[in-house]
Amino acid sequence: MREMRKYREIMHVYIKSQLAWRADVVFNMLFTVAKILFAWLLWGMVFRERNTVADFTFHGMLSYYIVSSFLSQLEMSGGISGEISARIRNGTFSNYMVMPVSIEGYFAAMEVGVVLFYLCFDLLAAMVWIFVFRIQFLFARSAVVLGCALLMTVLGLFFMVQLNYFLGILTLKYEEISTFLMIKDNLVSLVTGTIVPLALFPEGVVGVMRLLPFYYVTYLPSMLFTGRCAEEAVRGLVVLGLWCVLMQWAIVVTWRKYRVKYDGVGV
Repeated sequence: MREMRKYREIMHVYIKSQLAWRADVVFNMLFTVAKILFAWLLWGMVFRERNTVADFTFHGMLSYYIVSSFLSQLEMSGGISGEISARIRNGTFSNYMVMPVSIEGYFAAMEVGVVLFYLCFDLLAAMVWIFVFRIQFLFARSAVVLGCALLMTVLGLFFMVQLNYFLGILTLKYEEISTFLMIKDNLVSLVTGTIVPLALFPEGVVGVMRLLPFYYVTYLPSMLFTGRCAEEAVRGLVVLGLWCVLMQWAIVVTWRKYRVKYDGVGV
């Protein structure tokens, strides 16, 4: 219980700290709105010529983009790798090493605080679009599917925290990790389905993507929330859970092996 109170306090600190960056809140909402506006303009032209695209109706496609934009804006762990890398390179990572909490737990609690703060604002931005454009929003009716989608969203956010933390501590071995970050960013942009729904890709390509964790971070939860791909819900939770376990193993092994290489310069 005492350990949990420490992590709750970290969450509270980061929730409060977001108030100092009010411009970020505005831009975050604008980015959510911009993604949905882009989808509305693009698919509005496409659906002028046809009624369905890959079994999506116009309102079904916009429902997908509203949910995927909302989920992608909640994923804000990308700064973790940059923060850790910079701290290791300038010798101030010791600040985290002397804290009475797990370093990984600290960044996970930080991410929870940030997500909770932006949750309401991103939800508000998505709801505005539903009412402004009178979108016939499609939503799953099964409580089981919705539960799986919610759990998968949480697991997906946790996996991204793990991934960015892992990439950050790779600086203990490789002084420059920009190449790893570039590969990660490109994979995330493509495989999470935030640009184009993966249902539009050939089935063979989608089959390969199902082996990657990014498929289950944004794309599949978005499909589940909008009442599609219900048959993949349980399998998706299992696959993503296994990836979380694998990533945690990689973090533990990497930290134990390379932390001795860190030469801090004080706290």
